[in-house]
Amino acid sequence: MTRPAFALLALLSLFGCRHQEAAATPPSPAPNGGPSALDEMDTRTPVPLLPMMANHQKQNMRDHLVAVQQIVQGLATNDFDAIEKAAKRIGYSEEMGQMCTHMGAGAPGFTEQAIRFHRTADRIAEAARENDRSKALGELGTTLQTCTACHAVWKQRVVDDLAFREASAAHPLQVH
Repeated sequence: MTRPAFALLALLSLFGCRHQEAAATPPSPAPNGGPSALDEMDTRTPVPLLPMMANHQKQNMRDHLVAVQQIVQGLATNDFDAIEKAAKRIGYSEEMGQMCTHMGAGAPGFTEQAIRFHRTADRIAEAARENDRSKALGELGTTLQTCTACHAVWKQRVVDDLAFREASAAHPLQVH
């Protein structure tokens, strides 16, 4: 057996053992009440969302990750058409702006930060149109920095209709 093959086999068996150990150990209960305790520990700013909105936002976030993966794959193969196409999926559009505005209606500052993310993705597409791999990679870094900064500040808070209307009314929409 070759050294790399042996190393891979050893690594896989290690993960297999750890997976079995983890599966055999029941999760410890969350202190003081489960999800509400986690919410109290998470000091990020809540974005009030109706359940359907929260689900839609999570679906969008997963699609953003797929687009980023496609951009990275395009960068690895110098496929500038694929990079541009994927970047456009997460870039700014009027529809995306309206969606961000609606999602952030109850959280001052959220909409602006979300739109800033989409506008940074536009620069990835621009670099791809120029066939500039280095620039596209740099713009991807900027986009990911914007992405992680947003996730460091905001968290979802699922609310009912009344709480959403109250939060939205308390913070009139001002998108620039």
